[in-house]
Amino acid sequence: MGDWISLKPILDEVVVVEEEQDLVADAQRIVRALVTRRNLTRNSRKILADLGTQLCSISEITESKNDEEEGLSEIEGRLNVVQNQVMNWEVDEYMIWDCGSEEASEYIKAVDEAQKLTETLESSCSNREGEENKLLRRAHYVLNMAMVRLEKEFRHILVKNRQCFKLDTSFRSNEEDVETEGSFISSGDGSLEDPFKHLLVQNRQPFEPERVSFRPREIYVGNEGSKMLLGPLGDELAEDLVSKISSEDFVTNFVHPSVIPDLKCIAKTMLESKCHRECTQAFISVQKDALDDCMHILLDDCMHILAVENLGIEDVLKMEWGILAPKIRRCIQAMKIFVRVYLASEKRLSDQIFGDFASFSSDCFVEASKASMLQLLNFCEAIVVRPLQSEKLIPILGMYEVLADLIPYIFALYTDEVDSYMRNQCQYVLWRLGSCCKTTFLDFEYLLAINVSTTPFLGEGIHPLSRYVMNFIICLTDYTETLNLVLKDTGEENAVSFSSHVNPTVEDNANGRSSLCVSPMALHFRSLISILEANLDDKSKLCKEDSLRHLFLMNNIHYMTQKVKDSELRTILGDEWIRKHNWKFQQQAMNYERATWSSILSLLRDEGIHYPGSTSVSRTLLKERMQSFYVAFEEVYKIQTAWLIPDIQLREDLRISVSVKVIQAYRTFVGVHGNNLSDKSIKYSADDLENFLFHLFGGSPRSLKSFHRK
Repeated sequence: MGDWISLKPILDEVVVVEEEQDLVADAQRIVRALVTRRNLTRNSRKILADLGTQLCSISEITESKNDEEEGLSEIEGRLNVVQNQVMNWEVDEYMIWDCGSEEASEYIKAVDEAQKLTETLESSCSNREGEENKLLRRAHYVLNMAMVRLEKEFRHILVKNRQCFKLDTSFRSNEEDVETEGSFISSGDGSLEDPFKHLLVQNRQPFEPERVSFRPREIYVGNEGSKMLLGPLGDELAEDLVSKISSEDFVTNFVHPSVIPDLKCIAKTMLESKCHRECTQAFISVQKDALDDCMHILLDDCMHILAVENLGIEDVLKMEWGILAPKIRRCIQAMKIFVRVYLASEKRLSDQIFGDFASFSSDCFVEASKASMLQLLNFCEAIVVRPLQSEKLIPILGMYEVLADLIPYIFALYTDEVDSYMRNQCQYVLWRLGSCCKTTFLDFEYLLAINVSTTPFLGEGIHPLSRYVMNFIICLTDYTETLNLVLKDTGEENAVSFSSHVNPTVEDNANGRSSLCVSPMALHFRSLISILEANLDDKSKLCKEDSLRHLFLMNNIHYMTQKVKDSELRTILGDEWIRKHNWKFQQQAMNYERATWSSILSLLRDEGIHYPGSTSVSRTLLKERMQSFYVAFEEVYKIQTAWLIPDIQLREDLRISVSVKVIQAYRTFVGVHGNNLSDKSIKYSADDLENFLFHLFGGSPRSLKSFHRK
């Protein structure tokens, strides 16, 4: 007890001055001195030991506070430097990366320093009201200002260094051909009844197979210094497409290659600072505009109407076909370039900038390109839902083929993990296009079969329906594989004539060719042509003269045969079909000769010119016979010089055939009975008649009333 009383004044003094560092040190020395005394009890020694421990703790706390104050002072100094570097550019109108690489590098270093200071303060800050928290708030503010500036710089670099593409072709190059060339049919056919008249006349479109094609043409595309030729797509496997898309064969530079490292550096800095939303949105918005610009270049006023005026499917449905058809052509051509060049280039740019952050790279590509891609698909779908028209089949087949070829590339770009919706949408639109092709073709076949004419065709030339159907079929031969695919499941029962007396399947089997070996397209083509023949036969029966009927059928069957011989239809229908139809039009020519000239040539026979019961020739009867021949010949001449055989070779062949028969009969008759005829009775010489016969079928009416024999 006495020991504790003797230590109390010393302890009181220590307590009073414990907050002062020098006093703490003195107290520690006193404790150490007391501990050395030998007369201390155990309790006193324990008290002194505890006191020594407390004094050591007080000393350590004081030293720690001093160290922290020094550390905060250092952080504050570094933050001041960074803040000055960041804020100095906020009062400057210049863009950092425009001022040179040195300034840009210094700015990135400042941002990295701000990020490090922020992380340091976040890990040590525990008191919301302390000095550390104030510095943390300042660090966040500086870092946020830097991120805003980097986003602005990022956008600026993307826009400023955007590459301009050149298209070495005009999508309008064939449009004038479509609008100025003849149509499927010509006007003036009063025999086309509803609903086929509405199909063929109301929706008449210029259509010549030699001039019209909805297949994508070879197109050069690129930017300054690099151009590439887009040929037809091959049958590459899907797993090889990703590498092919990213290769130099298909892509070009959306932005100048020299700025890619700068863009990548900014993106990396922003993403590591957890500003991924701001960075990716900046990229998406800029590149979305860039792809929209590309789309406008490709589609010109087509996409101007659809995009700028924001027309929907309903508006496309209201557009006239004549206005819409050229836009479809440009849409088909644009789809191939857009996917294989623009989307591939956009994918590579995303990978170049965000390649170290794979998920962001994929997301940026999908979001930047989705709107433009859907715009193309929506346009395709808008065409599909329009009312059925035969002219619509050609462009839709073109759309189907291009989209089918592009789907492997689209799937490689839009992987299932990233965007299954785009893949599903492409497949759906392709299915709609195929279904529309099939329905339109079968509908055309049906309308042709039920078409019945009640008004005679005014003429003997090529019927507009023949031109329409044959040109239509020839155009379809460009899409053989596609048509075989979409018509594959229609069944043989649908590919037969709807006319009761024409069945192409039976005809083929009768000729030793099994329809089982015929492709779906060939089967339907034979059906269409058989229906056309039956239709033409019905129309010919409305002709008042048998001669005109046979000439009409001869012209049209010959036209059909020549169309087959001079096109890909030859390989589809075969030489046997051609031989059969050669025989058909030749048979009609013979029927024409019989119908026209048999009765006339009968006047040049000996029967009926003799005296009754005698072999002597009656000059009176002979003279009357000659006059009847001349009257009949002149009537035929007057009528049939106005008739037309459009094909020059066919016209000459028929003239020669008729001339041989008529002139031979005339010369023989006049040669035998010339002694019984006066010069006045012989109105024309054989040479005169031969010349007259070569005036037939020229399409210009003539008369022999003013003719005077030389």
